[in-house]
Amino acid sequence: MWPWVMWVMWVMWVMWVLVCPAGTQYSSDECSWRGSGLSHESHRRDVEQVYLRCSQGSMEWLYPTGAIIVNLRPNTEPSPEHMEGLHVCIKPLPHSQGSHLYLDRAGDLKLLMAESEQPEGSVRCFSHADGALFVEAVPQADISRRITAFQYELVPSRGPEAHSFTQLLPSFVTCEPCSDEEVLLAVCTSDFAGRGLFQGVLLSTDKPSQVASVSLSRLFHQKSAVFAAGGAKVRRWTGRVNVPSQCGIPPGKDDYLLTGSVHFGEAWLGCAPRYKDFLRLYVEAQRAGRNPCQVNTD
Repeated sequence: MWPWVMWVMWVMWVMWVLVCPAGTQYSSDECSWRGSGLSHESHRRDVEQVYLRCSQGSMEWLYPTGAIIVNLRPNTEPSPEHMEGLHVCIKPLPHSQGSHLYLDRAGDLKLLMAESEQPEGSVRCFSHADGALFVEAVPQADISRRITAFQYELVPSRGPEAHSFTQLLPSFVTCEPCSDEEVLLAVCTSDFAGRGLFQGVLLSTDKPSQVASVSLSRLFHQKSAVFAAGGAKVRRWTGRVNVPSQCGIPPGKDDYLLTGSVHFGEAWLGCAPRYKDFLRLYVEAQRAGRNPCQVNTD
């Protein structure tokens, strides 16, 4: 094939990649969306509707122009009670820029995260009842190299998870200990559960959470391998957990039952009573036949 013909075909392919993604859903499970603002650059006031039906996913908007309304719902038809307690959490990717994020409720916009805040990678949560996510492009003379990109998760505000990740919401920053029933449920249903020590604070800022280093002598179960095994003679697991800044890090001399959830690939601390208190509670519940599951506490 002649060289100039190959060059023309390559240019046409590049243009197709840049232009065609706009308004196109690439994921068959409707969890993620990827598009381009180049297709309506001449209509900068265009507002596009995007519908995602998944508990977690991502959005990537190349060369943002105009605005996009992102409608998020679970992939199963939820009950009204479930929808009432549902929250949406957004985590922009480090390179995200070019747009402001708002909450849109019947045309009333409330700023959720400005463009300048997104590269920090902070997580923002809001009630699903507060409205849809409105992504508005910041007017730019040159939109090249501008990409708005973030991950999202739909998080229930009831149950053990309400003690961890959703404490990023002001209404949840109470730091109250879990009830006995919540502790017993957490060791069974949390994304991770184990016995371990807090070794210290790795990162403490004015953000809603701080990062603690932990060492586990026993790991009942975990999701996404957030804790790594180590030690040749004595098997232990090490890792990091996020703790709401308002709640503080417990002292490191005692063993704790560490439970929590995994969001955006990171562990978030949930119910965390002293292990001796959990063991007493577990034995009493076992004798009464009230344990929702069995774990090896020996």
